[in-house]
Amino acid sequence: MAAVSSLLGSCISSTFGGLSLFGLEFLSVEATLVSNYTANVPFQFAQPGIQIQNATFCNVTASYFHPGQTNNITVEAWLPVDNSAWNGRFQMVGGGGWVAGRHPISYTLMEGGIAEGFASITTDAGLPTEATMDMSSVLTSPGNVNMHAVQDFGYRSLGEGALIGKDLIRRFYGRGPKFSYWNGCSQGGRQGLAVAQRYPTLFDGVSIGAPAMYMTKLGSALYWSQQVMNNLKSYPYGCEIDAISAAAIAACDGLDGLVDGIISVDTETCLEHFDPFALVGTPVPNCRQANNRTITISNTAATVANETWNGLRLANGTRHWYGLTPGSEISSDGSISPGGNASPALAATSCSNNGTCVGLANPLIFPWFAVFHARGNPDFEVTNMTHAEFDDVEFFSRQIYGAAFDTDEADLSRFRDAGGKMISFHGLWDDLITPKGTEQYYNDVARLTPDIHDFYRHFEVPGLGHCAGRSSGQPESLFDQLRAWVENGTVPEQSPVKVTAQDGAVHDRILCPYPKKAKYDEAGCGNPANATCWSCCYSA
Repeated sequence: MAAVSSLLGSCISSTFGGLSLFGLEFLSVEATLVSNYTANVPFQFAQPGIQIQNATFCNVTASYFHPGQTNNITVEAWLPVDNSAWNGRFQMVGGGGWVAGRHPISYTLMEGGIAEGFASITTDAGLPTEATMDMSSVLTSPGNVNMHAVQDFGYRSLGEGALIGKDLIRRFYGRGPKFSYWNGCSQGGRQGLAVAQRYPTLFDGVSIGAPAMYMTKLGSALYWSQQVMNNLKSYPYGCEIDAISAAAIAACDGLDGLVDGIISVDTETCLEHFDPFALVGTPVPNCRQANNRTITISNTAATVANETWNGLRLANGTRHWYGLTPGSEISSDGSISPGGNASPALAATSCSNNGTCVGLANPLIFPWFAVFHARGNPDFEVTNMTHAEFDDVEFFSRQIYGAAFDTDEADLSRFRDAGGKMISFHGLWDDLITPKGTEQYYNDVARLTPDIHDFYRHFEVPGLGHCAGRSSGQPESLFDQLRAWVENGTVPEQSPVKVTAQDGAVHDRILCPYPKKAKYDEAGCGNPANATCWSCCYSA
């Protein structure tokens, strides 16, 4: 094993010279020693926050391209310099929004990785690192999408990044990693599924949250609430939607046996007990968007909430994709979330002082429709689509881009046979990506591989928003449980989580591997704040 002093001297570009990978040509490799690095890591999705103090690591960036193609991809590695600080493991981290990696979320995860001793890797897939996408990066000209860039973003750069990262590790430490892991949420979750499906031998463990896996359907689903309003040519006040959501929580909260301000049952069960149209005409006092006047809930507001919860519907009336869970934030504006997704919420509107409201679409939507739905037309006007046109562009995107973007391949037998283990989680109050999609994927895998529980476990998190936020805390133990499963065979039968009840008290709860759900033992225990009063059952 190399001594610490020799590793300090090894953080130079020549250490990593001569990189080679079939099909690639390297442009540059640069190594920079980073000393006294200190940072606060507030979240790591499936790991607790952590402090990194006075760390020293070698920052290596390797840029390459595919001969004959117009791309320039950069892989970035952070390698702990002190051998005693490296845990012998490799962790590749994902992106968010329209970013493959090398942006604030990626670097936060890499900071956490360095603090915990990982050699951490990320890739930019050759694309800009702004969350909403620069359309010029994926268009060779108006009307012509750069399909090589699509493949790089969808999957190709992930396998290449992992292979390059492992090579950098071998060159620096003189040995490869004992174990290799993936970590990401949202876009990073989709990427995690991509590596398990397309590169089943590269990672021993894959941790994914709220994956954007059915991406071509998701692109349309993210705009569905706005399309409903455009179809109606009517746009409600946000306070109307918020009042309907609050009423849904009140009606459905206790269906799991405990009134705590969190809906734990599925959408179908909730909507059997709650009808948003029953609230039409109900007054809403102090509506902020209406200059604090009292307004009444409109039929439009009830329709928008109902359609958002029930999901995307084709012009012929057929339900085409799942909706969000009641209780998720569908109208309130927000800031960029830890998942890398920008405000506003999916059913948001903007209202002027005279009471006129217009739709306020999430900015992640526009490049998706312009580039991938509208055949590369940067001037495509989303708001003018008829329902039939909306269906057409969604169909087109699946036909052309599904192979690159959608990570819905249910045959994970190669990943299983290679010894891989995967843990996923999804917040039931996710306000962007429906948790029903992840549930469907798990069920699809289970139909093909009945032994699914031997290598893949999925945890639904009541009260958790998109990757983070809302009433539930992060599932902070899942990544360590994945490591224990990979490295010593300890199977994750449940996982601890903290939730904030409606009275503000923080409770200890458990998460259960799907299809089990956490059930509260009121008669035998009687303290919902105590995790021992909860058990995993096949029915809540």
